[in-house]
Amino acid sequence: MKIAVLNGSPKGNLSVTMQYVHFIQKKFPQHELKIFNIASQIKKIEKDEMALQEIMDEVRSSEGVLWAFPLYVFLVSSQYKRFIELIWEKKREDVFKNKYTSVLTTSIHFFDHTAHNYIRAICDDLDMKFVGLFSAEMHDLLKEKERERLITFAENFFQAIETKIPTLKSFQPITSRKFDYIPGNTNGKIKTDKKVIVLTDCTDLHTNLGRMIERLKSSFQNNIEVMNLYDIDIKGGCLGCIQCGYDYECTYSDKDEFIEFYDTRLKTADVLIFAGGIQDRYLSSRWKLFFDRGFFNTHTPSFIGKQIGFIVSGPLSQVPNLRQILEAYVEWQQANLVDFVTDEYGDSSQIDATLRNLAERLISFSEKNYIKPRTFLGVGGMKIFRDDVWGKLRFPFQADHQFYKNHGFYDFPQRDYKNRMRVTLLMLLTKIPFMRKEIYRKRMREEMVKPLQKVVQRVE
Repeated sequence: MKIAVLNGSPKGNLSVTMQYVHFIQKKFPQHELKIFNIASQIKKIEKDEMALQEIMDEVRSSEGVLWAFPLYVFLVSSQYKRFIELIWEKKREDVFKNKYTSVLTTSIHFFDHTAHNYIRAICDDLDMKFVGLFSAEMHDLLKEKERERLITFAENFFQAIETKIPTLKSFQPITSRKFDYIPGNTNGKIKTDKKVIVLTDCTDLHTNLGRMIERLKSSFQNNIEVMNLYDIDIKGGCLGCIQCGYDYECTYSDKDEFIEFYDTRLKTADVLIFAGGIQDRYLSSRWKLFFDRGFFNTHTPSFIGKQIGFIVSGPLSQVPNLRQILEAYVEWQQANLVDFVTDEYGDSSQIDATLRNLAERLISFSEKNYIKPRTFLGVGGMKIFRDDVWGKLRFPFQADHQFYKNHGFYDFPQRDYKNRMRVTLLMLLTKIPFMRKEIYRKRMREEMVKPLQKVVQRVE
């Protein structure tokens, strides 16, 4: 059978992900895996109707489709995202309908689930028959056990197509209401000396998104800066070349405006408001381009201590995966997510009130230097980066290693000798039956709260 492989790596065939595909090709020579380098050829596909049509013809004539890509900042690369947008823009949805499909990704397992949720939802939106995914750690192909798993994954995919197994969707279609937001009068202005920047991809001020941005602006006595992603010269998406790993020097340095804009405008702001509209199951590919190109900072947070808010036009509550991505992004950046404002509920007065509240809290929290405690999204994600930069990523990402070392990110317990000695002693005590009984049945709960009680008692 013929399988259309849609390669989402900007590095084309010279990518980690494609080595997994090539492995499947060699293990199953009876099947034809026809690879299309989508991400690396996106500019041609976008401009050349013939190039797009060739891909669509092959997908139509294939028995199955394999979405194969590396993770790029919680999702697919901006180039791959743009291809997905083209499917709807060029009205090619019918090409994918009822095709059996699977997903193969490579990553270090940093939020691979959000990328999987996104692409699976896209498959459901295209009425495809989803039969499984394979999330490989970048170097899993070196391990025999993982190769066996990959073989089983491929066998299951081919068998599902041959036997035409029934499938179920995991994501309901998104429904949007028609609603025109009409801003009301602004009562009172917020005065601040904080640097506030609104970053958006909005090109029409007469849309709901445009009006929400203008309404937010009107809440401030001082002029706040609105910057449009389409006004910034960005030559292309992240190439995954890792040139930035040594000293944050990007391959695009001095070739476009992105790095100067990021360093001199965004990094110097106190408050950032990101404003965009939902497009398929994310924001626009222009926004994805922004997040991807920000990777010249590699795994080092670049918005530490900033206040961040989101203005989203569209049914955000129906896309919880997007909300989680944005929440995780802010937490990983060690910034403070103040709130989301959306037009999805169709109430202009409510939007006015929430925009005003967002503006007030952004400034209030900035003045207090408030950063809320991180959840698993920030803590768990940072631990993955910490462990990998300490280990196998230390060589390619030397800039990260130096930053982590200088800023105490390597908070492993190996240097906490006092606590190690205490834990060792307590564990030895529990080997004695009567001490174990005393500790676990009588003392544990009391001892857990004792240090906290002392703090509470000192409060005046």
